[in-house]
Formats: sequence, structure tokens, C-alpha cells
Amino acid sequence: MQRPRKQNFLNTTFAVFKFILFWVTVLLHIPILCLIPTGRASVAYMRFFMRTMAFWTGVRVRVHGALSGKRPLLCVCNHISVFEFVSMPIAFGATFFGKIDIAGYPVVGWLAKKFGVIFVDRRPSHAMDALNVVRNQMQHSPYPMFLFPEGTTTNGAYVKEFKSTLFNIVEGNDNLTIQPVVMNYRYRDGGIISDIDMANHFGYFDNAKQDMGPKCEHERSAFGQVFHIMVLGGFLVDIHVLPVPRLGNMDRKEIALKLHKIVSDKYMELKDKQEK
Repeated sequence: MQRPRKQNFLNTTFAVFKFILFWVTVLLHIPILCLIPTGRASVAYMRFFMRTMAFWTGVRVRVHGALSGKRPLLCVCNHISVFEFVSMPIAFGATFFGKIDIAGYPVVGWLAKKFGVIFVDRRPSHAMDALNVVRNQMQHSPYPMFLFPEGTTTNGAYVKEFKSTLFNIVEGNDNLTIQPVVMNYRYRDGGIISDIDMANHFGYFDNAKQDMGPKCEHERSAFGQVFHIMVLGGFLVDIHVLPVPRLGNMDRKEIALKLHKIVSDKYMELKDKQEK
């Protein structure tokens, strides 16, 4: 069984160098992004932008299958760390639904808006207004939109229960196609990452929010996690696109349950499966 690359002076020094270049690259992109109109053009540019970020972090992306060509298209996927926000644009030219809090983050919030992220305000007092805005934006989205219905990241040992409230957007969107996608982390050569190594090194999550599986020994900030992955030398994001399920006249709770079973069953099948 493989183990994460050991942290030493050489690896750490090289990671510092890459981390500096990572931020220099971000700053070099900003003048270009200011000139590109927000929408289809900026989302298309995100694919190139994220490829440069993946290069510096050492993240590889591999895709099995293809997304539906229908639009609007909502893709639901499991969620382990911040690297999903790099991987899905690279793989599919897609953008996301995100928490309203992200909109206020310096640089990151601006980039998210530029890259077509639809922010969801989950406060009960804003629920109806937010829902109407999201439905309208979703109806006219020319690119795939990714939703992470767990509502948070996990330690990679399981798929957390999907929040049914996040599927409110389905109601009233009769032409919306929903497609499940399963994402699994592996070493760069395709080797399996154990649950304990996933928790300690590759996942980015809050121990208090985990229902099962190992806890991480050192919780890190988002950018602390990016730096740690640079020290480790990166990893592989293995993405499996699943068939569009029949959801019929299901309500949001039934949809959440069915999609969770599809994604969870496939993830548990894949995560410990040796490659041939």
C-alpha cells in the first residue's frame, strides 16, 4: 500500500516555491479576467485558469464517461475538498452553486462571481427570494452547474446524507436534467488512498461535522491544504459520470434520497477498488 510522500526540507522548500508561483499566476490572470465579460466567456476561461492551478498543485484529473448534452444540466457530486472547484471546470467546463458567504471573500469571492458561481443564501428569511433568483439563473445556464448536496466536505470514508432543501430548485424547473457524478481521490499513479491517509492528508473538512470514519490529526485552512498537497506532490481526481436517472414526479426529499443512494453506492464501490 502506498503512503503519502514524507514531508522533508526538500519537499517543503519546493512547495514554498510552487505556492509563490501559484499566487503570481493568479495575479497575472486578474487583468485578463477584468476584460472578459462575465458569463459564457469567463466560464470558458475558467477551464484554462484552473488547469494552471492544477499544474502548480500537482493535481491530475481523469474522467470516465460524458455529461448529457441537455441544458439546463444540474450535476450532483460528492465533496471531499476544495479541489473539486478545480477539477470540475477542467473536466467539463462547468461552474457551481456556492454558499453566499464565499461572495464576500477577498479575491476568491470576486473570482467565483466572475466564473459564474451561483450563490445560495440559506437564511430562512431570504429563502424564497434566493430560490427564485437561483431558478431563473439555472433556467438560462448554457454550461453544466455542479451542486454538492452534502452541504460540506467529508473525510472521504463515506458520502454524507444529501440535504433535500438544496433540491428546491428542481420544483418548477420541468426541463432540468439531473445527472449524478462520483469523484474519488487516488495517488497520481492510480493507487488507492487509505481512509486514514485521506483524512490526514488529502481531505479538507471539519472533524466535528463527520458522521463516521477517521478524524484528521491536523485541521488546516483551505490554503493550508493547498500548500500541504504541494508538499505531498499532488494526487489524482478520478471522476465517473453516471447515467441520468429517472426521477419522475418525485419531490425534493425523494430526489435527495435516490441521488444519494446512487452516488454513495458507486463511491463505496470505487474508493477501495484496485485498478486492473
